[in-house]
Amino acid sequence: QVQLVESGGGLVQAGDSLRLSCVASELTFSRYTMGWFRQAPGKEREFVTRITWSGGSTNYIDSVKGRFTISRDNAKNTVYLQMNSLKPEDTAVYFCVAGIRGSTGWNYWGQGTQVTVSS
Repeated sequence: QVQLVESGGGLVQAGDSLRLSCVASELTFSRYTMGWFRQAPGKEREFVTRITWSGGSTNYIDSVKGRFTISRDNAKNTVYLQMNSLKPEDTAVYFCVAGIRGSTGWNYWGQGTQVTVSS
């Protein structure tokens, strides 16, 4: 069965950096758009970023533009989220997602990894 396994979360101070990784198994990775969502305590889950199957196109929410970078390595079935200049408002559980090319939704979700940014 398909699995998306995130890693790299943790507790950091404001201004620090973290890199999240998500390894996908049991799917043809290059056929999927990959992305990240996050959910902060008491808030709804929100889209953060996505990257197309080739890595040629990316999208970000405004609050992370210039600070976060999504990338992927299709040979390793892995998507990354480099997070720089972290802010306390970035504190959330971060979820990796996969959506088949040509569809509008997300087919698979990971279990999430906690990112906590202290002020």
